[in-house]
Amino acid sequence: MSTDMASGTDDKRLYRAPALEKGLDILELLAAEEHPLTMSAIVTRLGRSTGELFRMIQVLEHRGYVAQGPDGYVMTSRLFHLGLKRPPVRSLMEQALPEMRRLADQIGQSCYLAIPSGAASSVIARMEANTTVGFSVRVGYRRPMHETASGHVLYAFQSEAKRREWEALFDPPLSDRACQQLREDTDAIRAQGFVRSESAELLGMIELAAPIMRAGRACAVLTVPFVRITAALASEEEALRQLLGTAALITEQLLGNDARI
Repeated sequence: MSTDMASGTDDKRLYRAPALEKGLDILELLAAEEHPLTMSAIVTRLGRSTGELFRMIQVLEHRGYVAQGPDGYVMTSRLFHLGLKRPPVRSLMEQALPEMRRLADQIGQSCYLAIPSGAASSVIARMEANTTVGFSVRVGYRRPMHETASGHVLYAFQSEAKRREWEALFDPPLSDRACQQLREDTDAIRAQGFVRSESAELLGMIELAAPIMRAGRACAVLTVPFVRITAALASEEEALRQLLGTAALITEQLLGNDARI
């Protein structure tokens, strides 16, 4: 069997798969873009020829990983949904969704579940409250870990090695001062056991977030974007109490499920 050997002195890989790498380059480029990219833009960004990439994009489109609209190509949610099928994530959602439904009904506020994705937090499930007024976050919403309440909780309940690994992935990198501030803020969250913070995106909304633990670290975070509603079913204090109880229950259920495996 013949294979291509990596020749670059800085490349630690033993083998290369040029066609696969072109396809991955396209997916990574589109995943990082907020707006569609035309074929010419993709070619320019990746520094390759149209001939090299045209067939790759056609195959990715045929398999449902990218879609073409009037303004260019975008990445679909196919990879995201494939990731949700992984056993640890599937198990988490099986345990979390019924409890999220109960939480939303009890407090009259929506809630969502986020997990680490590189150096970001990604929303994998949400539950809307059965009320006429509320706020919800779309599934698939992804933000850098250091910019969100849910990301801060994920970072807070990790080993030092995992924290350093995530810090190396921040793009653009944090300054030394910003990184130190992040550590101090998240150490305080870890000591407290939850976070309560004013939303940076919606004035008047309070983000309440608590970790869901697995094997001694936060595998996910449950967040309630608390909106002050005139006829609210629960106060902010009661919503926080219910949130903490729900996160602890899901953690306990995961522990029991893992013990049975």
